[in-house]
Amino acid sequence: MTYNFNSIKMENIKKINFNVPTTNEVGPVNQEIFDGLNKALGFVPNLYATIAYSNNGLKRYLDFQNAKTSLSNKEKEAVNLIVSQVNDCIYCQSAHLVLGKMNGFNDAQLLDIRKGKSENAKLNALVKLAADITKNRGNVKKTNVEDFFAQGYTKENLVDLILQVSDKTAMNYLHNLTKVPVDFPIAESL
Repeated sequence: MTYNFNSIKMENIKKINFNVPTTNEVGPVNQEIFDGLNKALGFVPNLYATIAYSNNGLKRYLDFQNAKTSLSNKEKEAVNLIVSQVNDCIYCQSAHLVLGKMNGFNDAQLLDIRKGKSENAKLNALVKLAADITKNRGNVKKTNVEDFFAQGYTKENLVDLILQVSDKTAMNYLHNLTKVPVDFPIAESL
């Protein structure tokens, strides 16, 4: 079966409108999570609130996001930022610029990561491979994998990198589809 996408008229495609649900609009499990996020962060990020449209989604996602990994928090933030850049997700770029600073990156380092590089050789290998995995859906250049291992990363790190890419890709896709308001300082365009 073939599809003729050229016959689809843009006026027939309606914009999906996602409002950010409030505490009163989500189930009891999500209400409890919202309370915890309010205590920890002072607010519920709009993208997390959007996940709460699913009665099980927010808990499931947070459990996955907060699971132990062989990557450091700084490495995770570098991966989150480059994946969000590749996937053109303004929400996650904005959030991970803030989180990147909280994890020790300065503005110049964050800009480099968004451009797919780092002056630190080990981090550079991680960022390049994360970008390649994201752009090419896992069909990466052999040289990027070789450089990753040459910088001291292990097979465990590779698996954890792929899981980190999948974590961030899910959130990128959720925002790119829903376009809920960004509640972090907006990342400047490159």
